[in-house]
Amino acid sequence: MELHLKGKVAVVTGASKGIGLAVVEKLAGEGVKVVAGSRTSTPELDALAAAHDVTVVSVDLSTPEGPETLVRTAVERHGRIDVLVNNVGAAEPRESFLKVTDEEWQNVFGLTFFSAVRASRAALPHLLKAEGASIVNISSINAQLPFPMVVDYSAAKAALTNLNKALSEEFAPRGVRVNAVSPGPVRTPFWTAPGGFADATAAAAGVTAQEALDVVVPQSMGIASGRITEAHEVADLILFLASPIASNITGAEIIIDGGQIKTL
Repeated sequence: MELHLKGKVAVVTGASKGIGLAVVEKLAGEGVKVVAGSRTSTPELDALAAAHDVTVVSVDLSTPEGPETLVRTAVERHGRIDVLVNNVGAAEPRESFLKVTDEEWQNVFGLTFFSAVRASRAALPHLLKAEGASIVNISSINAQLPFPMVVDYSAAKAALTNLNKALSEEFAPRGVRVNAVSPGPVRTPFWTAPGGFADATAAAAGVTAQEALDVVVPQSMGIASGRITEAHEVADLILFLASPIASNITGAEIIIDGGQIKTL
């Protein structure tokens, strides 16, 4: 399917790994000029920058000035913005709500929610000038299924899903579509990094981290497809929503979770 994205300018937050990296790779493959924001780069992101029109911006997106710096860099380099993908987020396994400190709450909200607020606020004046512009917010099924292990992350994603609808209500009539993608478990460093959720699940189940991802997580979470989602599958959905092919889709939250959520 031709997505008609070639020549567009996209800003992607949290671009160095996981879903963000997959989005940059897919966008670059479509001929999109990508400005990729992350605190640090990775060899994979550097390789994309060497092969495509990808600009890597090292920036702390949890700070008030970080998202604005990223957007300003995109406009200075390319003169416009057509697509914003708010992907960056953070979570750590929590033992109990009672042990999550104010600082931890603020850190998770700062990166997961306020980065999207600030990036959207900085980008919208430029998106409003573009034809067929769009924002895609990467939320999570945890916005609907809040787990105690990620209580602060779940709350931040619920706020992001709410913001998604509010932005669509205001800006879709002015030509900027705003949609959200809410994945279930995805095979990314979010799960696979040492000390992350795969290790925590493996320790509780007495299996390896690989077995936890391949067997325990799909079974225990009731994932109907029998497997967790791959990052490139989420990226494909994001590109569709960002493209003119989805020109009358706005204010939507599209779930990609292998059938984990059972309610309508």
